[in-house]
Amino acid sequence: MRYIVIGAGAVGGTIGARLFQGGHEVLLVARGAHYEALRSGGLRLFTPGSAETLTIPATDTPVPPRDDDVLILATKSQDTITALDPWPRHVPVVCAQNGVENERTVLRRFGRVYGMCVWLPALHLEPGTVAAHGHPRSGMLHIGRYPQGVDELSQQIAADLAKSGFVALATPDVMRWKYGKLLGNLGNALEALSERAPGTESLHERVRAEGTAVLEEAGIPYSTPREERELRGRQVELMPIEGIERGGGSSWQSLARSSGSIEADYLNGEIVLLGREYGIPTPVNEVLQAEANRFAREQLPPGSMPLERLTALIDERSASGSR
Repeated sequence: MRYIVIGAGAVGGTIGARLFQGGHEVLLVARGAHYEALRSGGLRLFTPGSAETLTIPATDTPVPPRDDDVLILATKSQDTITALDPWPRHVPVVCAQNGVENERTVLRRFGRVYGMCVWLPALHLEPGTVAAHGHPRSGMLHIGRYPQGVDELSQQIAADLAKSGFVALATPDVMRWKYGKLLGNLGNALEALSERAPGTESLHERVRAEGTAVLEEAGIPYSTPREERELRGRQVELMPIEGIERGGGSSWQSLARSSGSIEADYLNGEIVLLGREYGIPTPVNEVLQAEANRFAREQLPPGSMPLERLTALIDERSASGSR
């Protein structure tokens, strides 16, 4: 089986590198300076206690399909359609992405779609370089057929990942895990906008409470942090890497790279959408969505909004009513 990883950044680069190290055939798909760095010098993978350059084949354009190809889509949600559009529609697609909309979007175009819930602490800020902070395993990955179920392919992918340095499980209710992950990801925008200060934890609680209330009203099942911790155990712990500072998660990294876009519409925006459908106010998520998008559009640096200002905007929206 050949794994074609579309979006070889923090998540995709780590998954591709680990599969390659495990003896699997891998092709990385990247763009611009990152692709040029991969093509000319390979992928530099930093982990706790090691640094290695891997000569993984890379491309910036689609390649002729093979019968044993599997696409692992690891782009941000806002890039899903553009990233997949050039690829043949009969190839199975694994959505290794945050949010819960990608699988449904991809299923409009591709016949075999798999969800992957990703817990993988990694960093990608420089072309050709990925730092994977998980130890002793690089991450925890749940995979299952979308909208539900487990088949032979999902079991094979989980087995390959488990042998390549991940906690990997084939699960029939993968979207329940992804909705649980969504609740945790609601704080991504908060982390990206403001530095941690007294009052940050209170906002984290408020944004998660909104998300939980909306999912409960909609009758959408979701995993809990306790379930995640029990499965992950001590197999995936966030560890420092000498010489590399992990500033923040995926949204923080989008602002740090001045990418011009951010995933807030598919994280906080998912809760805003459901809140509007079910008549539940979501002022915290609305403000975080709007401000994260503004920061990305104006290419403002991460952590540059005072927490007091962000809190005031949220309180103002809460007092006036979500709209």
